[in-house]
Amino acid sequence: MLTIQVLHGPNLNLLGKREPEIYGQQTLDTINQMLAEEARRLQIAIEFFQSNHEGALVDQIQAAMGQVQGILINPGAYTHTSVAIRDAIAAVAIPTVEVHLSNIHRREPFRHHSYIAPVAVGQISGFGAESYRLGLHALVNHLQSS
Repeated sequence: MLTIQVLHGPNLNLLGKREPEIYGQQTLDTINQMLAEEARRLQIAIEFFQSNHEGALVDQIQAAMGQVQGILINPGAYTHTSVAIRDAIAAVAIPTVEVHLSNIHRREPFRHHSYIAPVAVGQISGFGAESYRLGLHALVNHLQSS
């Protein structure tokens, strides 16, 4: 059975409260519940982790090596700043899909660059919580066709 690690970066624990006009009304728990239901339909296992700390996310990526077959990550603001998360993803060589609630390319110029995208299988952004579901399906499809 495939196992997918879902990683949520900084400030995603505030979903539903933080700038709902940008990030939507759904909470992180609601998104995780939606993904857990989708995982059951796909007959895969799924694990969740959220941290506001870059090192904790790096530790989780490293711990995933040999334990999971794919990573679904919303690195939040670390998308645009973290060489450490990028290097961890490259080091473990676990197929990774990057997701974002908002369309990062329609926002402030500093958000247009992703350190994660070059080491990810793909990137999905701009569809709110649906970005996670789409990313999960894309990742599972990639893993099953490899």
